[in-house]
Amino acid sequence: FRKHLKLKGGNMPKNDVMVSKRPDGWAVTVEGNNKASKITDTQKQAIDYGKHRAQDNKSELRIQGTDGKIRETRSYGNDPCPPKDKK
Repeated sequence: FRKHLKLKGGNMPKNDVMVSKRPDGWAVTVEGNNKASKITDTQKQAIDYGKHRAQDNKSELRIQGTDGKIRETRSYGNDPCPPKDKK
């Protein structure tokens, strides 16, 4: 449903990538998909795979810890609020 909504400026929503723990391993899921793109044995393997997917999508990689909380977010797309250099 959300995939078909348009955002301001006519941009489509990003396909952010999520790394999360499951009973059968670490899952890499792309936003809008119910099924995991890949299940890996380790979190590191899932992060490596998820990083490439997020780079391809020009989106964000969200990494959950074993407690289910987001422990890290990495952006590989056009950031609407990029950090300003403090020179």
